[in-house]
Amino acid sequence: MAISSLLFYQPPSPPSGDVITQRQSRSCRGHIVKPYCCLRTEVTTRPKSLSKDYKLSWTEELSRAYGHHQLPSINWDKFEDIDDDIFQDLVDKRCVDNIRMLIVDSVQNAKAGHPGMALGMAEVGYVLYRHAMKYNQRNPDWINRDRFVLSAGHGCLLQYVCLHLAGFDSVQIQDLQRLCKLGSRTPGHPENIVTRGIEVTTGPLGQGVANAVGIALAEAHLAARYNKPDAVIFDHRTYCIMGDGCAMEGIAHEAASLAAHWKLHKLTLIYDDNHNTIDGPTSLAFSEDVSARFRALGWNTITVENIHSDLKSFKDALHLAFNETERPTFIKVKTLIGKLSGKEGTSKAHHGTFNEEDVKKMRERINWGCREPFHVIPMLHREMQEQIDNGERLEKEWYSKLYAYQSKYPQHVAELRLLLSNGLLPGWENLLPKWNMSDPVDATRGYSDKCLNHLAKVLPGLIGGSADLATSNKAYLHDHGDFQSNSPWGRNIRFGVREHAMGGISNGIALHGSGLIPFAATFLIFSDYMKNPIRLSALSHAGVIYIMTHDSIGLGEDGPTHQPVEQLAGLRAIPRLLVFRPADGNETAGAYKVAVKNRDRPSLIALSRQKVQANLEGTVSEEVQRGGYVISDNSGGQLPEIILIGTGSELCLCEMSARKLREGGRRVRVVSLVCWRLFDWQPREYKERVLPSNVIKRVSVEAGSPVGWREYVGREGVVIGVDEFGASGPYSEVFKKFGFTVENVTKVAETLLCK
Repeated sequence: MAISSLLFYQPPSPPSGDVITQRQSRSCRGHIVKPYCCLRTEVTTRPKSLSKDYKLSWTEELSRAYGHHQLPSINWDKFEDIDDDIFQDLVDKRCVDNIRMLIVDSVQNAKAGHPGMALGMAEVGYVLYRHAMKYNQRNPDWINRDRFVLSAGHGCLLQYVCLHLAGFDSVQIQDLQRLCKLGSRTPGHPENIVTRGIEVTTGPLGQGVANAVGIALAEAHLAARYNKPDAVIFDHRTYCIMGDGCAMEGIAHEAASLAAHWKLHKLTLIYDDNHNTIDGPTSLAFSEDVSARFRALGWNTITVENIHSDLKSFKDALHLAFNETERPTFIKVKTLIGKLSGKEGTSKAHHGTFNEEDVKKMRERINWGCREPFHVIPMLHREMQEQIDNGERLEKEWYSKLYAYQSKYPQHVAELRLLLSNGLLPGWENLLPKWNMSDPVDATRGYSDKCLNHLAKVLPGLIGGSADLATSNKAYLHDHGDFQSNSPWGRNIRFGVREHAMGGISNGIALHGSGLIPFAATFLIFSDYMKNPIRLSALSHAGVIYIMTHDSIGLGEDGPTHQPVEQLAGLRAIPRLLVFRPADGNETAGAYKVAVKNRDRPSLIALSRQKVQANLEGTVSEEVQRGGYVISDNSGGQLPEIILIGTGSELCLCEMSARKLREGGRRVRVVSLVCWRLFDWQPREYKERVLPSNVIKRVSVEAGSPVGWREYVGREGVVIGVDEFGASGPYSEVFKKFGFTVENVTKVAETLLCK
């Protein structure tokens, strides 16, 4: 067999957006060129002929499936004379049959699942894993492997079956038999932290498209920084399957727009055009020409008319995608949802099982006979071994290339090794700025700007940007350029007004696994646009740093449309997400230290527009890692009479109020609760020292929703918060309107003390 049956050739290039028909597909036979030609010196080659032993191993199976009644022109007694291309087509077709039966068996066994898309796209999955992608199943983390993202995550059974056949240890037959079972490695939607070989967690439609764009961006960025004319280190491709639902979701459009703008030509988006969604045919709510839309965005578009009867047409489409060097490629593949079943072509095939009669007929249609469920044709494993061996060899070649690169470019290798380990230079945190009480006042977004730019000097993987708000968010890496098609080495990403895609793309960058540390910035109010990717960051262990400025009603004049109230409460509810609201420069530096260290969980840093002290007396950068700590207390060896708890710009109100109360002889403690989740994770003894259970008189002060604060102030405490939308006006007047003044905090505390 050749190194790969998807070997790179030079077919006649149809005009952009042309259709690959069966006739055109057949005319391309015999002109074969190796993919990934950058990895080898030769560009073209003739394929090896199929050996007699190879044909013999398949003949019995193929003659059983496609005997004289289906292919009367083939003489199976003289199998060695069958044209190699025709024989390979039949092998591929039978492998696809086997994939479909494994999908059916898995769903029937689990009595749950989504077989429709998996059955319809079986040819696509097979071609990608058998003929197209480079990977090493024994080392799924090889950095230069091709990436596959299933944006239509409900079709995960197709990927599970392909991973099993490709030899990944993470998906055995027993795992297919445990589809959707509690604790299984084959959950109902793909999860990268559960199943090795799954690149990103998908399920919410459209998210995977943005993830794939992020992965392709990471490859383009690293290639621009580290590839040399005589040494190509990064050159992998990114493949993504999307469905009709993904096409409808806005995030896919946002991300696709950016991919075309950035000319991410190694990105191939494969559209499962089956004309069905859960409620019925897409004609109920969707009538646009999706290919025309992508063409207008700047994509190379190709249509595969009938993949079910002409598998070669899809291979040809991939060849054309590989030839494209300026634009990402969009391949529309017309399929039948639920292919082979009685539900074929209808929305009923989307999810659920099949009745016994339908399963019987499916077996009859492909001459599957009475084989036991989960049967795998032995030759299919050997067929996949070709790609497995190819992947292992390509990785060895890559390491040889890296070894030669090391001797020629030692400085680049040192930085690259740092990135591929974890991206953190020893002692990096020592470069974070420190502030003292005499430094000029600034907003915490200003202190964040200084932190980011100090970190950029020692963290080569730091990369990111904002949703058209770089000057407002203060989120720009000076002297590091913009990532653009003509400067992909730049570390500032211009996302434009696309918060949703920004989140999904940042997840893709983080999950590329190359040590890149993405940050994404916008106003806190607009976190609502990107709530789902933030949640997926936490679910998929993506260490994205979200920088959210204008964090309260304190932003002032822009009014309630831009003043976040309920956002902090909602974000704090996301499992695993670290939400910081620093009070000054030192707490901002402390938040960055924790965020950067946590490469397997996302962090969100909420920052003020209004100015605060650079160093509020008592704050300590190192204490931020505990989530909450005492910044001042005049109680001596006694318990305080009252505890004032604050975050962000309101912490100074607590401290100033405490001073007034102390002047009246009161014992007052002030606590910074900069990150609730980190504080909750502290040992019980520590939490008791900070918030003694015997001190029931407590006041929390935060210019946001009061939801969640009761846990920290207790039943007897008082929550000073905002339980309505804000108001337009100078921030000091807005604060006064809602009670965020030293006078009001002091009054509330005195009232509580008198009870």
